[in-house]
Amino acid sequence: MILVSWRTLFHFQSHGFYRFLSWECILWLFISNYAFWFDDPFTFKQIISWIFLLCSGYLVVVGAMLIKRMGRSGENRINKKLYRFERTTELIDNGIFKYIRHPLYSSLLFLTWGIYLKHTSQILALVAFFSTVTLYLTAIFDEKECIRFFGEKYKEYMKRSKRFIPFIL
Repeated sequence: MILVSWRTLFHFQSHGFYRFLSWECILWLFISNYAFWFDDPFTFKQIISWIFLLCSGYLVVVGAMLIKRMGRSGENRINKKLYRFERTTELIDNGIFKYIRHPLYSSLLFLTWGIYLKHTSQILALVAFFSTVTLYLTAIFDEKECIRFFGEKYKEYMKRSKRFIPFIL
């Protein structure tokens, strides 16, 4: 994870710093729970876990496809802290982005809780909660970056869409 996040690792005002912390929590959850992935497959927790994991997969695929197709990475958004796919010059406000501003972070939220539900414990609940908080901070700092680049257009978009879950949050 450090290899992927080295650009933003010590930039506390960057969304990448908080995303890195969340990735580390998700890795911790996965390492702790991989042995329980298929235990008691028809319990309520496992069914909810699989629903969350499927939602996570759907959101990351749909969100990434739209970013690739519509985001138009351009020369006028040069920011060495951002990865190429993050340097979108067009505001994407259709498809899943019509309803939520951060489908990829939402995917990570569903992934966090889907993995956590595989085998719950108090310490892993804290890890999942910390991952959630850092994903929330990731979205907040990402939105600040988007407002700086897109301006009023992004502020208007924020009024029409939710942060993570359509119609709710």
